[in-house]
Amino acid sequence: MWADGELAMIDLRSDTVTRPTAAMRRAMAEAPVGDDVYGDDPSILALERRTAELLGKDDAVFMVSGTMTNQVALRAHTESGDEVLADIAAHIAVLERGAPAALSGLTVRGLPGRNGVFTADNVRAAIRTPHPFLPAVQPPIKLLCLENSHNLGGGTIWPRDVLQDVVAAARGAGLAVHLDGARLWNAAVAGGVAEAALAEPFDTVSVCFSKGLGAPVGSALAGPRAFIARARRFKALFGGGIRQGGIVAAGALWALEHHRARLVEDHARASRLAGRLATMRGIDIDDSKVMTNIVRFRLRSLSAAAFVDACFARGVHLLPAGPAGVRAVTHLDIGDDDIDRASAVIEDVLAIAAATVAGAVSH
Repeated sequence: MWADGELAMIDLRSDTVTRPTAAMRRAMAEAPVGDDVYGDDPSILALERRTAELLGKDDAVFMVSGTMTNQVALRAHTESGDEVLADIAAHIAVLERGAPAALSGLTVRGLPGRNGVFTADNVRAAIRTPHPFLPAVQPPIKLLCLENSHNLGGGTIWPRDVLQDVVAAARGAGLAVHLDGARLWNAAVAGGVAEAALAEPFDTVSVCFSKGLGAPVGSALAGPRAFIARARRFKALFGGGIRQGGIVAAGALWALEHHRARLVEDHARASRLAGRLATMRGIDIDDSKVMTNIVRFRLRSLSAAAFVDACFARGVHLLPAGPAGVRAVTHLDIGDDDIDRASAVIEDVLAIAAATVAGAVSH
């Protein structure tokens, strides 16, 4: 990638950093619009219909972010004071700024997942058995949330049999089930299954258009028609009306129709990057566990902060994830040459750090 005669920054922080393509910009510029608050923006309505169709649900509602779709879903499924079950590292639990408590008065109880995947036994163990000698002092559990693919798990895809057992355990306990499917498109492509098949076990599903699909703005919440009507109330309550939002909805619809199939390219590049990292001294990574477009690895001695700073100075933008963890995400704006250059930069940074340590020891 070149810009003004110089190598451009290779931005691997997230798949949210993509820029709209020329075709997407044209679709946005030419989009018919109305007023979303009054429910008559034709581009938003078209996007909602198409999203519901792809997910096999009755209806869908467009919102500006995945955090909003998740939080509206939580609010519509529950009442203040309720408890929600989710993986201990779920996006809704740790990356949405404490929104369940702040917006809906909810407690999120973390289940002990492995790379974001927990079991039916974990769900059953979290369900409280009522007893006549025990007063009802603990909050009622109303909802179980899953995330597929799982961000902090490294883009993990839920095994279908495990997922079905987990959902069955939740149903047996009388819980509703919500799927944070921000990257459901990636999970579907990687698993070679339709999005509707992945969404089918769940009452509600949220999906993002601004991550792997490359749209500049937007997510949607899909589910039963009556539930989505209730969700529209909370979308408005949270300040989610976007008036002539069809301008951004048109970009999301373009991405939905044209960018799903190409996600295999991002997955292949992530796998290639992980394979290169696995050969480098100073990095711990199991490249066989990279399932989609997210690559997470750990540094053996160099701090993540120092490492990402050094890579940034050489034109590669990565995301620190704790003291020793680093994340890289492939996306629409990353090509094969970018993977080669990023790998070379990372190798150089590690070599310089090793040489510095060796020099210090020799003195």
